[in-house]
Amino acid sequence: MNYRYSARLGTFSSSAVRDILKLTQGNDIISFAGGLPAEEHFPVQAVGEAFRRVLEHGNRALQYGLTEGYLPLRESICRRMAKKGVSVTPDDMLLTTGSQQAIDLLTRIYIDPGDVILVESPTYLSALQVFGSYGAKLVSVKGDEDGIDLDDLAAKLQQYKPKMLYVIPTFSNPSGQAWSLERRKGALGLCRSANTLILEDDPYGELKFGDESVTYPSLFSLDQHPQGSCVVYTSTFSKTVAPALRTGWVMGDPDLIRNMARAKQAADLHSSSLDQQTLYQLMEHFDLDGHISFVRKEYEARMRQMAGLLREQDWPGVSWREPKGGMFFWLELPEAVDSAELLKTAVSLGVAFVPGGTFFAENPKANTLRLNFTHNDAENTIIGMKRLSQAMESVLVR
Repeated sequence: MNYRYSARLGTFSSSAVRDILKLTQGNDIISFAGGLPAEEHFPVQAVGEAFRRVLEHGNRALQYGLTEGYLPLRESICRRMAKKGVSVTPDDMLLTTGSQQAIDLLTRIYIDPGDVILVESPTYLSALQVFGSYGAKLVSVKGDEDGIDLDDLAAKLQQYKPKMLYVIPTFSNPSGQAWSLERRKGALGLCRSANTLILEDDPYGELKFGDESVTYPSLFSLDQHPQGSCVVYTSTFSKTVAPALRTGWVMGDPDLIRNMARAKQAADLHSSSLDQQTLYQLMEHFDLDGHISFVRKEYEARMRQMAGLLREQDWPGVSWREPKGGMFFWLELPEAVDSAELLKTAVSLGVAFVPGGTFFAENPKANTLRLNFTHNDAENTIIGMKRLSQAMESVLVR
């Protein structure tokens, strides 16, 4: 058979993270690569009990569901988001197969080949894969530790007339930065004036470290919403409950949500209603906030351990910032170091990370890398950092 693939196949690139995860499966390799939660902190018993309660409802629990998602779960999410300054109804929301599908569905209904999407530099590599698959032109916007550069954003809004801006303003992947309130409000104002839709990706917002009084309001909550909002907001249960449930949600103007639901019908009819019903039972009968508070403290301890180990290394020419939340450290190495080549040495020594070049839409910085601090326990983190230090010593000149 001579398989005649579509031209679109050529737009799909392989995920560096997925490739590295496959590489580390079944091997004695300590991985700092994937954005993996700590499975020892998954609420296994509570999920099992929630699943049992779902099945007690009988055969109907296993039937097809609504494309928009299980209504009681949507109602629960609405109540939860209300505590974060977001006032929406279930009609303003769509449940998706992780927030990754939300990115895909919005791009599918909103972006034509050649349309410009502005992105942060660096940004989430799987979003770049989605945007590229639909033929979008990607343009990077500068940023610093306080978030997106408003002057550069204004200039590129004027120059490129982009259809969309994709951002992770709270504990971004991969850099871990959190935008200041000034940058959040500034970006909102600029995009609204330019008629540019903002896709706000917020998988890590509940994983905040440090001062409890410090808050990071979503762009969606700061904008008029949901009708007429220039923001589409997406989040997920993958980082706070369990990734295997593959349940995320997206909120926005009801017309946008309605059209995303049409696209979802063509994609998969609906996401797993069994998982959605389980999550609803979990939210009704389990202290989710208490669980998240516990996980947040555990992850902060792991972050501080890795920060201490990084300070001990004192690698020449290597810089990094302590994240205020999320799952990642972002390292910049001397310009002469290619982290993709460094990875080969690291894997041979039994440790893995993600080279940073894949997180850039333009002008990739090969001298960068991302380290995950949430997945490994204290002992494996120490061992992994020792192995990484050996790899570093092979490329760094003192």
